[in-house]
Amino acid sequence: MRAGTRKSIPWVVLALWVAVLAFVSPFAAKLADVQHDRITDYLPASADSTKAAKIQEQLPGGEATELVLVYHRDGGLTAADRETAREQVARVAGEHALTAEPQGVPSADGTTLMYPVASTEPGTDEDERDALVGDIREVVRGGDGLTVEVGGAGALATDASEVYNSLGGPLLYTTIAVVAILLILIYRSPVLWLVPLVVAGIADYLSMGVAYGLNQAFGTTVSGQSSGIMTILVFGAGTDYALLLVSRYREELRRVERPYEAMVAALRGCGPAVLASSGTVAAGLLCLLTADLNSNRDMGPLGTVGVLCALVAMLTLLPAVLVLLGRRVFWPLVPAYGSTPKVRRSLFAAMGTSAGRRPLTVLLGGAALLGALALGTLNLPGTVKQQDAFVDKPQSVAAMETLAAAFPEASAQPVDVITPAGRADATLAAVRGTEGVDSARKGRSGEGWTEISVLAAAPPQSAAETATIERLRDRLDGSYVGGPSAQQIDLKDTNARDRLVVVPIVLLSVLLILVVLLRSLVAPLILTAAVVAVWGAALGIGGLVFGPLFGFEGTDPGLGLLSFVFLVALGVDYGIFLMHRMREESLRGAEPAAAALTALRTTGGVIASAGLVLAATFAVLTNMGLVQLVELGFVIAVGVLLDTFLVRTYLVTSASVALGRKVWWPGRLSKAHPAPEAESAHERQHV
Repeated sequence: MRAGTRKSIPWVVLALWVAVLAFVSPFAAKLADVQHDRITDYLPASADSTKAAKIQEQLPGGEATELVLVYHRDGGLTAADRETAREQVARVAGEHALTAEPQGVPSADGTTLMYPVASTEPGTDEDERDALVGDIREVVRGGDGLTVEVGGAGALATDASEVYNSLGGPLLYTTIAVVAILLILIYRSPVLWLVPLVVAGIADYLSMGVAYGLNQAFGTTVSGQSSGIMTILVFGAGTDYALLLVSRYREELRRVERPYEAMVAALRGCGPAVLASSGTVAAGLLCLLTADLNSNRDMGPLGTVGVLCALVAMLTLLPAVLVLLGRRVFWPLVPAYGSTPKVRRSLFAAMGTSAGRRPLTVLLGGAALLGALALGTLNLPGTVKQQDAFVDKPQSVAAMETLAAAFPEASAQPVDVITPAGRADATLAAVRGTEGVDSARKGRSGEGWTEISVLAAAPPQSAAETATIERLRDRLDGSYVGGPSAQQIDLKDTNARDRLVVVPIVLLSVLLILVVLLRSLVAPLILTAAVVAVWGAALGIGGLVFGPLFGFEGTDPGLGLLSFVFLVALGVDYGIFLMHRMREESLRGAEPAAAALTALRTTGGVIASAGLVLAATFAVLTNMGLVQLVELGFVIAVGVLLDTFLVRTYLVTSASVALGRKVWWPGRLSKAHPAPEAESAHERQHV
């Protein structure tokens, strides 16, 4: 290729990216407009509670925002307190369109007065609902010992929405800051760290445009959780790919004089591993499409978009920018042509030596440690209740707790039964005759359906209330049982179903990709077993800290599945980086033990850096306000660190040393090795 052509290619790539960004910019800006965090966006698609919620939205007043105004004084409400409540409620009724005149309900002990209110003013618009709740909270206020809390389904949705909204700007800024600090420490350059960070930001912007396009073309749901995870994957996975490429590019700059040729050599060397690792992550995430839970299923396409956008950016835009900037981008540690890096005794060389000296001992010891950590899963708390789902207790949850204490004789959170209108009376009689039901009354009717509001005799989301809901479902054929408690039951049951379906599909998909890439059965089985062991150990560590250290009252039912998909898909990434380099060394004629130790010595630093960055990006989730996000971020971050510093460095390396050529069985490398040059020339065409 002529020198002029070589110089023009990076500029052409840069121009193409400018054109692409100009095209997607209007769409990326609209992603926030299609983001929804309604309960139906998270519920299982086929569950009773989902069907009930969708029918409720079509009933007259179904779009109403339902709230409960709770007035409470520990020593008992005074006459002045009740007058204050009446005045404030009257003001709310005067300023907002309520469906009915609010009626106060006093508790038997005289400490609490609740006013259920509902308004169709915001309709189904989430921003208007949040504004309504905010306005009412400004009106109803306590003082001098009187506490006033706004609860109910609408207030709970608003409080949850505030947390999900924080997954936008704050999550992005925190992620960028964390990645920037780590890149500065890794590269020790005032300039180099900025290049992959800017490219990752561009990839994130591209992913937003593509995600909006998927929403418009296929109706893919965009939630705060899925869009936040997409951003984390772009920066986490994208920075990993950048670290691998830059490391290989630095190596090639010492061997090749011109940056363009050095970058071509770097892409040839690490490109297949990056492509394979991103393909594995994408395949693992797409397996979530087989899930029944909406929040799980819709995370698959958005996560895949994030990974693929990061891949494209890091294999096209990043190389172009690095070539245009030349060697000076590495200042002050510029890799000079013909130079050799200082030979230092690295940590990973020492690890490799210990693993190579006693491979079976290291392997068995590491496996025993992971197994012991996995026992911590026995200490995982039960399913988290709705009121315990927030890290910091919001006002809506405080109101729920106040009501539960003041009205212990019955649940203050209704169970909704949606029944065909023609059978409403018979259904109502059946409901009232069901064990565990305290009271029931008919509500809205329309579109051929009638809503029956049921109060259980047991507290919300208790074992007794769960039994009551299950009895209602058994007795009421043709009706749907919904409401917050029923939704939690369906979330738990559907997550259990999804684990049985998705986990085997993920394992099989990852295994097949590894078999094709490594042309072996043994190596893929080792990598797959390793990431499963890491998942179990990471969950076990979660079981040891969630309750005792974090004070969490439960775990999200989706934690097991989501952490499995992410840890398996992302963990195999590092295995691919290591095994691909090991295969390269084997093709060059190195003996199996030497190939394994060389691969660890040359890629260990990059894998460690990539693992730290990826773990740090997921750790950002632990600063969010929802227990499910904190738990997910913690388990993935811990799992990535275990994978990086224990499994890849010790266990995979020691297993490879112990097995020797058998690690490549039944591929060609498992047999007697031919002349290095002959095999290398033949095989490199396929690497």
